[in-house]
Amino acid sequence: MRFSSLFAALALAVAAPLAQAADAEQAIRKTLNTLQPDLKVESVNASPLKGLHQVQLEGGRVLYMSEDGQYLMQGYLYQMRDGQMVNLTEQAESVAVARQLNALPRNEMVIFAPKNPKTHITVFTDTDCGYCQLLHKEVAELNRQGVEVRYLAYPRAGVGSPTYETLVSVWCAKNPQEAMNQAKARKKVPAATCENPVAKQFELGQSIGVQGTPAIFLANGQLIPGYQP
Repeated sequence: MRFSSLFAALALAVAAPLAQAADAEQAIRKTLNTLQPDLKVESVNASPLKGLHQVQLEGGRVLYMSEDGQYLMQGYLYQMRDGQMVNLTEQAESVAVARQLNALPRNEMVIFAPKNPKTHITVFTDTDCGYCQLLHKEVAELNRQGVEVRYLAYPRAGVGSPTYETLVSVWCAKNPQEAMNQAKARKKVPAATCENPVAKQFELGQSIGVQGTPAIFLANGQLIPGYQP
């Protein structure tokens, strides 16, 4: 009997936090659904700060909410580590973005790859963007240093714009790498059409916070906004 009683007590002790976590997630999801029914929530988990739950949205953005779903906070959560302030929100968002970008099919990207890549960058690009053209001049050197460059399309003027049509022609070319070289050198790319991911990649960029080009994401999901030599 004593063992049975002990087992029952342990089961209750374990079940209580699980029930509380489930209740908190339910309350948070209910509040968010009331605020914005089409908001896509990927996960709800306890945050490093007691009393707050971390809400991971589709696209990588992070929100924080109280366990009862009554309080919502949008912003950065920092932690002091070894005398340095660490941005926990940015870290969580980077992990989510990296997961999405690294899951993209390689055949939907225009890739410039070295023989033995050490790492990669994913670049949302617009062929008419001057800084994108400047970055493209450095692709050979990036490859030489072992960095694979993965291009995604981001026509800043939107779907249906002249740049969008150029990007479609690049993605649909028999040799997309050569077509990209031509476009970045301000040369006319022969018109081509096919089933392509340009519009989908533009939408993806918007969902993960791309606001301009080039938008360079490191392999860990960290964003480098704009051109960097």
